[in-house]
Amino acid sequence: MNSIYSVFKFLVGFLLAIVLMAGASVAAALYFAAKLTTVPEKPMFSNDKTAVQVAGATPKSTAQASPVSTSSDEQSPKPLEPGAYRALVTQPIGLILRDSGSRDSNRIGGVGYNEKVVVLEDSPDKEWQRIRVEDGNREGWVKGGNTAKVEGE
Repeated sequence: MNSIYSVFKFLVGFLLAIVLMAGASVAAALYFAAKLTTVPEKPMFSNDKTAVQVAGATPKSTAQASPVSTSSDEQSPKPLEPGAYRALVTQPIGLILRDSGSRDSNRIGGVGYNEKVVVLEDSPDKEWQRIRVEDGNREGWVKGGNTAKVEGE
């Protein structure tokens, strides 16, 4: 009877050790999987608007705008041309601003995600849109279908 009890204790201890080792392995695997699947923070570059605001520095510009005209532009938006409408950029990676409505045309800048723009016209084939960025005087062509009309404005 004593030998059966000893064998039983050995088997229970052995199974308990295997369960503990398996549990520790699963916990370690889940920990490392969670660490490897987290999205890293977005890098901040010196030419990003938010990086400039966070640093507390003012952007360097050759032309100085008067504070009065800036605040008046924000309070009362410029009147729109006939056929133009306000829109938001819906492409998550932003859009490339070009000097004409063609993939082969020169890149003259970019427009960020959720940035407000004024759509001035569409190309005849609706592949391209001529836009003006509301926060500045930048104007150019972007690929069509990547903006959403803002209702009520």
